[in-house]
Amino acid sequence: MPDNRLEASAREATGKGVARRLRAAGKIPAVLYGGGRAAVSLALDASALQKLLHASDLGLNTLIDLSVAGHAELDGKTVMVRELQRDPVRGRFVHADLYEVDLTQRIEVQVPIHVTGKAVGLDAGGIVDQALRELEVRCLPRAIPDEIVVDVSHLDIGDSLHVRDLVLPEGVELVSDPDLSVISVVTPIKEEELVAAVAPSADVPIVGAEAAPAEGEAPAAEGGEAKTDPRAKGKESGD
Repeated sequence: MPDNRLEASAREATGKGVARRLRAAGKIPAVLYGGGRAAVSLALDASALQKLLHASDLGLNTLIDLSVAGHAELDGKTVMVRELQRDPVRGRFVHADLYEVDLTQRIEVQVPIHVTGKAVGLDAGGIVDQALRELEVRCLPRAIPDEIVVDVSHLDIGDSLHVRDLVLPEGVELVSDPDLSVISVVTPIKEEELVAAVAPSADVPIVGAEAAPAEGEAPAAEGGEAKTDPRAKGKESGD
């Protein structure tokens, strides 16, 4: 069983300057919510958090045992990552929101959908179209599944699986709309059909195009009123 203990320290100062100094020292600003208390501002070791999440099959749903220097009342509290912000260029963690969870109360989480098997429709020229990649479920924190497995081996062209068709582990309740499509096997659109679908019709006027003057009619004066078809209608966190 992996060690999910994460050490943190309380911080009094906030602001972009403080956040920059923390990141320069290999730490990131974080905020802890929940537990019936006011939000607590923390500082975390960015590499330790990344290593912990990477080692867990649950990803952001990982249960973390928190230890906060100077806050004995927070030692041993179980938390999860509510939101994790990354640098858009380098991908490094820049801020984390944590929330305390009650291990005796059900919570709602997003669980990834993992597709297995080869659909029979692939041999007939079909392609697999996955419309939903995460499922929202409700369960006890220690019952959160790593993933929801979907076997597509039996799907032929024109077949689909919806949320209501998925089999959930015992103790896990569905929150997502049961009518949502998860995965389908469809016929690929041929190139000529795609061209025909996007090509403009000869009967539809091109709005904004300058038409040649009719025979015997003088061209419009420069700067004159334009005529158009009347149917045309014109976060990195700093703390």
